[in-house]
Parts: sequence; C-alpha cells; structure tokens
Amino acid sequence: MKFFVSCGKGLEYLLADELVALGCARATAAIAGVNVEGTLQDAQRAVLWSRLASRILWPIAEFDCADEHALYAGAAAIDWQAHLSPAHTLAIDAHVSGSGITHARYAAQRVKDAIVDTLRASTGQRPDVDVEAPDVRINLVVRKARAILSIDLAGGPMHRRGWRRAQGEAPLKENVAAAVLLRGGWPQAHADGGDLLDPMCGSGTLLIEGALMAADVAPGLRRHGDAPPTRWHGFDAGAWRGLRVEAIEREARGLAALRPCLHGRDLDPHAIRAARENARVAGVETAIAFEVGDIAALPPMANAHGVVACNPPYDARLAADPALYRALGDALKASAPGWRASLLCGDFELARATGLRAQKRYQVFNGPIECSLIVCDPIAPPQRDAAVARELPEGARMVANRLRKNLDKLARWRQQEQVACFRAYDADIPEYACAVDAYTTLAGDTWLHVQEYAAPADIPEATTRKRLNDLLLAVREVFAVPRERVAVKTRSTGKGGSKYGHFDHRGEFLLVEEGAAKLQVNLFDYLDTGLFLDHRPLRARMALESRGRHFLNLFCYTGVATVQAAVQGAAQTTSVDLSATYLEWLADNLRENGIGGTRHRIAQADALKWLEADHGAYDVVFCDPPTFSNSKRADDFDVQRDHVRLLRAAVARLAPGGVLYFSNNFRRFRLDEAAIAAFAQVEDISASTIPPDFARNPRIHRAWRIVAR
Repeated sequence: MKFFVSCGKGLEYLLADELVALGCARATAAIAGVNVEGTLQDAQRAVLWSRLASRILWPIAEFDCADEHALYAGAAAIDWQAHLSPAHTLAIDAHVSGSGITHARYAAQRVKDAIVDTLRASTGQRPDVDVEAPDVRINLVVRKARAILSIDLAGGPMHRRGWRRAQGEAPLKENVAAAVLLRGGWPQAHADGGDLLDPMCGSGTLLIEGALMAADVAPGLRRHGDAPPTRWHGFDAGAWRGLRVEAIEREARGLAALRPCLHGRDLDPHAIRAARENARVAGVETAIAFEVGDIAALPPMANAHGVVACNPPYDARLAADPALYRALGDALKASAPGWRASLLCGDFELARATGLRAQKRYQVFNGPIECSLIVCDPIAPPQRDAAVARELPEGARMVANRLRKNLDKLARWRQQEQVACFRAYDADIPEYACAVDAYTTLAGDTWLHVQEYAAPADIPEATTRKRLNDLLLAVREVFAVPRERVAVKTRSTGKGGSKYGHFDHRGEFLLVEEGAAKLQVNLFDYLDTGLFLDHRPLRARMALESRGRHFLNLFCYTGVATVQAAVQGAAQTTSVDLSATYLEWLADNLRENGIGGTRHRIAQADALKWLEADHGAYDVVFCDPPTFSNSKRADDFDVQRDHVRLLRAAVARLAPGGVLYFSNNFRRFRLDEAAIAAFAQVEDISASTIPPDFARNPRIHRAWRIVAR
C-alpha cells in the first residue's frame, strides 16, 4: 500500500531514511514529505517511532475533483460507516491548489457536509466536529483536479511529544530539533561516549529530544497516553498495543542506561526553570545538567568528544544580533574545538556571523521560518601553515607562469559576466596534465579542484607523481590558498587499467553562485563537483527561454539547469534522474534559492523509461545523458546506440513551439542525422555553448538544438 508522510521542508531525505529503517518497503522524498510503500502496521509503527514526521496519511479514496460539486459527490460516494460511527467526532484538514477549488476552509466544509449527510442518511445520526481533539482526523488534498482523502493516523501534529509543560517565546519544534541532532551525528556520538551541549538551550527542546533519542524512547509514546491515536475503524488496535508494549520495554531499558552526558546553559533563569520542568516530565532530568550562564563564560568541556546542538535566537523576521552569533562561534572554538557542531541559524548571513567553517549547509523550516542549518566538524580545525614555499622547482614555476597568464586573459570576461567558478588551467603544458577549476564561495573563499588526466603508459609513475606535486605547488602559490582548500583527484592504476583512486569523505559542501542562482558544490567526495562548468552558457540560454514556460531536465544530475530555469521564472520544472543522491542535492539547491511547491517536480526514475511512459508537454527540454550506464536499477544505456530512441521520445513530448537541447561529452559520438531527420530538425550549436575558460578544449561537449518537424 502507498501512503504519504509529511514533514517540514528540508527534512525529506532524513525522513525517507528513517522510514526505511523502521521497516517500510520503499520511501521516496517529495516536497515537504515522503511517498511510502508499506503495510498499515508499518505506518502505525512510524506513528509511534518517527522523530521527523509531521503527519502520517493513509489514503482511503481518490477521485476527479474539478469543482466543489465533484468534491461533495466524491466524498459522499465513500462508505463512511467503514471508517467512523456517528458517535465519533471528526475534523477535516484541507489543502487545495488550482482554479477549481480555491478556499481550503470551504473545501473542508464540503467534505464534512458529505460525511454528515451520508451517515445521517444511513444511520439517522450525525457525527460532531471537534477541531482540537477529534476521534478521527481526515486530510484532504486537492491538486490538479484530483482529490485525495486520507486518515491522519497520528490524529494530529507529530512534533508534539507530550512532555512540554513550559516553553520560551520561540520554541523549536521537536521534529526539527531531531533533524538538527541527526545532522550533527548525535546518536553515533552518544554511542561513542560523547556528550551533548546546548549553550543557548531555552526551554530545553534540543537537549530533551537528544536525551530521549539516546535512551531509545519512542517519540509518540506519551503523545496520547494509553489511548490509540485515532478511533478510525481501520486502525489495527491489537498491533498498536503490541507496538506500545515493545516501546515501553525499550524505554525502561534505555532510561536505566542513560548516562548524565547532556549540558544545557542559558542566560535567562526563567528559560532554565522551564527546561528543568520539561526534562522532569520527560523523565530525563537526571541526564541533563542545566545552569544559568552567559555564552561568553562557557567553560571548557571535560569530554574531548561530543556534539554542540544549538538554535541561537532570532525572531520571525530573522532579526538577530550578529555579534551574539560571533560570540557563540568564539565560545565554541574555545570550549569544544574538537567537537562537532550542528547550529540552526536564522539565515545564511547569521550562520556566517558565527565565524565557523561549515562543512555542510541545509535549508530547514522551523514552522514557517526558513533557517540555515550548518554542520561544522570539527568546530575549530587545527591551524595549518598556509604559506607556500616561494622557491618553486623549475616545473612548478613554469606552471605558475601559465596560470597567471590564463588568469590575466580571463579577468575581463570574469568581471563582466560575474563568473565565480571557472576553469583556470586545462593541461596547457602537456607534461603537467591536469584540469584546475577555481570556486569562489559566497563567503569569499577560493577553493581549487584539481583533476589529474591519465598519463601515457610509458611515463614512469615517479615522474607523473613529481609533475603532479609541482603543479600543486604552483596552484597554491598563484591562488594563495592553504592545502586544505585544494581537492585533488588522482588516478591510480588498478585491475582493468587506469582509474581514479579513493575520494575523501568530508561531507563538505560549499555555497557558490552562478548568475542569480546559489548552488552547492562538493569538491572532495565525488568524481564530479555537482556543477559542470562547461555548460554555463547553455544553462543561461535555456533559463531565459524557460521564462513562464515548462522546463524538463532529463538525466538532471544535481539539477543546476533546473535551478537556473526556476530562478529565471520558469512556470514549472520537471527533473528526472535515477540517483537519490543527486536528487537530494537538487532539492537542496532548490531550497537554497527559496524554490519549492508542486510547480517544481522531482522524479527518481530511469530517464528513458520515464520519458516513454510520460504524457506531459514541455516547452524547453534539456537532455544531457551519460555516455554509458549499467545501473542495476535500470536498463543498460549507451548514448551512441540509444540516442535516436531517446531523442524520438523527447521530441514527442515537446509542446507546440517547444525546443529540445541535446548534449553529451562522448568524444567519439556521431549523431545519426538521417534517422533523426524523419521526426525533427537539428542544428549543431556546440561552438556557441563553449565558454572562454574552455576554449582550449572545445570538444568538452557537443550540443544540438532540436525541434519537431
């Protein structure tokens, strides 16, 4: 059975992983939720154990819904006696979009009318409405003239754990607190003997959630007491009782073993009193040491290992004192330099004000407020000597001179086009065969990405190693960057020939700009960085053509072209890729730019199969397939063999006047113009899509503009 689990924006991929860990067969991230495949017992287990979910919605009916008459008729056609009795109270939560039905409250009223009328006609009695604590809570979604009615299995918001008795002015939602702790790696840190610190703890949400997480306490155990979360007739009460018995046993064992390893501090004594009361109700007061104190006086942490989780103050307007954030960063560097920090800040500028270097940044919503979650590991990296020896070897001097010449040549173009990420060197000197790309972050730091090309087989390994070292000396000299800001992808010879060696696993994402778009790149963990620099002009061209239109991105990778189109005003975007990692990256990129909602669809699928099954119409289509793919989850793909089939399917999906841009980087690729001529007109636009920084390598990709005949 398929059901839907909603969550705050920014938590989708964490939630998908959690649901799979809880036993669901499949969980696919969507916008503000996860589409799940599993049993009713899986859904009920998630009601009890999910720390991240907001609602768990079990569908009972789906029907066409062009207007309010169709909504009433569809709801009235349901056998409501199978779901509730007239003695039950009910509530309807409605979410609508589109032109047919525009008022959520009116839509909820019409569904309520249908339920009441149906039960009165069949039983002579009618149920009452209780919007606060209904016996059965029903969820309605109307989108694209389709209505889905679902039972809210949790009976209400799941961030409520049942322990909160007092709260500050701006309480953090418990499921968002769980996300902060999970992104900070708290469960593993606790298992490894680490401590947890919140130096601005307020009413204690992060610490209490962290203690319950460490003690293996089910977050839904206290939400409804001994009563089931819903009185829906389809609810499996026996299975629920079994789940609760198991959870109670786990709670007893976990609380007994919980060590006093959590530390809370706040300048406001009223907040500390509230935190202590909440911890007492939650049953974890002995594990948390609370104290009143200024952040500036934060003492050194006794444990060498741990996690700082903190939600520094800001209001609904994201107003906050940057000096306070700076004081927080300085205090953490002094108190817990080797710890990991997960800080939920008001926005990117406030996060920067901490002065801490974030390895990963996420956009997370605390209710309606969009925040920036940064993860720093460690808080204060060991200082390294950034100076590079000035007496360069002869080879390094030669590379340095060429780099300076290239930078001078590209300077005016970079300034005019506001290019922050570019190729600075591309095997300009054949003996020093590397590509060097420079990335300047929004914080103003320059990072370098160096990829070694395969050397001829007759060149000794010692020679290639020395040349690479000389090149690295040169790039650090010219760009004046420390070693830790240079990502190096080297090739090692193994069975089957030359291949790239091991990558780092730093989890360090940088935020850069291309045009008006903010983008996340990762220079260390993958072969590619998440941003194909050579496609910069083509992305700009497609983005402008997509204004007010529907943009389709096939084999979308991290979705940079999608983000550019959306930023430039695309009415809709659809992005397709098989990789969950890339699609999560795309979702992060969209959030970085404040882009969300149902107008921007993400599909995890084999792009060719998806295209042949789809019936949509698209104005601008971008298709940049891999040369080969032999994923276990899809049919083998070969761009030379399969490109005619692919292009035929893509052209069939073009709206009237639509255009397809096809690109690939297979050097031996030959477009089958004769076969394609039967259904499309093709123009080779490769030359116009190669930017100045790739002028030395004009075959980096080929590109065609294709329209239907």
